[in-house]
Amino acid sequence: MGNLFGTDGVRGVANLELTPKLAYQLGQAGAYVLTGETKHTPKILVGMDTRISGDMLEAALISGICSVGAQVVSLGVIPTPAIAYLTRLYDADAGVVISASHNPFEYNGIKFFNSNGYKLPDAIEDKIEELILNGGDELPKPIGQNIGYKMYKETALEDYVNFVKGTITGDLEGVNVAIDCANGASFQAAPMALYELKANVNVINNEPDGININAGCGSTHMKQLQDYVREIKADIGLAFDGDADRVLAVDENGNMVDGDQVMAIIGLHLKEQGKLAHNTVVATVMSNMGLDIMVKGNGLVIEKTKVGDRYVLEEMLNKGYMLGGEQSGHIIFLEHNTTGDGLLTAVQLLKVMKDSGKKLSELAGVMQVLPQVLINAKVTNEKKYKYLEDEVIKKMCQELEEEFQGEGRVLIRPSGTEPLVRVMIEGRDKESITRRAKELVRVIEGRLA
Repeated sequence: MGNLFGTDGVRGVANLELTPKLAYQLGQAGAYVLTGETKHTPKILVGMDTRISGDMLEAALISGICSVGAQVVSLGVIPTPAIAYLTRLYDADAGVVISASHNPFEYNGIKFFNSNGYKLPDAIEDKIEELILNGGDELPKPIGQNIGYKMYKETALEDYVNFVKGTITGDLEGVNVAIDCANGASFQAAPMALYELKANVNVINNEPDGININAGCGSTHMKQLQDYVREIKADIGLAFDGDADRVLAVDENGNMVDGDQVMAIIGLHLKEQGKLAHNTVVATVMSNMGLDIMVKGNGLVIEKTKVGDRYVLEEMLNKGYMLGGEQSGHIIFLEHNTTGDGLLTAVQLLKVMKDSGKKLSELAGVMQVLPQVLINAKVTNEKKYKYLEDEVIKKMCQELEEEFQGEGRVLIRPSGTEPLVRVMIEGRDKESITRRAKELVRVIEGRLA
């Protein structure tokens, strides 16, 4: 990885780290690298979430794209997975999303998709980065009629919603759903799709003002939705993150149902229908050990990858699997879309409920969730990858693993977007693993701050 691109595009505080100048350069270099082989005027889709900085960065990004002769189709506020799908539907050469996903509103990000709707491999990101760092002297500078221009696609949201609806047969009539749109990119798409599928829809946090995205709501702050589900006696609650590429659920009792449980429910349902390729679910090393136990007990197979949806997707593409994802609710249905899709996942889960006639708590009961504690250690960006070399940290992790005797584990990893090392400990006793996690965080902060 270079200096600009993290695990999921380029991210930073808008106007401080992710400046209009950098957005302009990313537009130029990205358009050039992604469309260099085309023999026609390249067409690039641009969409964004609801952050106040979105307009500023969109203007700069689009200027950069147009300056190298590409045409821009502006889609406005739209979920990230919609860009991945619509890039294919509209036969575009690339798609770009301006979003920092679940991060606070002052952050923003720029993420590219290729013409097939996939996030970029490292090698392509490196080419874009190299162009920017070298000053971009070799970039074309068209003049006259060859300069790029912007157009709008008024039906983009409708086209995406119709696609999501088309991934199931029948409707969702009779299901009482509460949804939390995180004041983000799903604020129109999610209610529209579920209304049109005839669900009984109750919506919160669908009034974005530019600064309330993810603020105490959405998939990173579940309490409001949990209370709301209990209050209105909904059958299920669904919480999206800021760019709607992930979703978490709440059962009828207000208990959280995470991405691992959603994969367990849908994976088992697909297997029973003979529709789960190789009877395999792809998860990450962060997935709960309860998923491993559930999978083995139900004739399924689980494949594990490094943390990050790009690695899940890579494994799925390499081996022909169709269902994979992360505990965070970032779930990929490769039969339908090329990236995690919160709304698509929500509709698939609702369909299992409707078809089975079971409550979500009963469906989720197929998997016993072992207690997991996740605490962030605040470190410097320069040192966040050094934990692997630190003998004291390594020794402490080994001792903890031995203490758990196969009924727990320790996993530490650097954040791809923030100056943090994430510490995850899993085991049978919540109190004990919480204490151990705090001890490990203190050691890491003492040595890497």
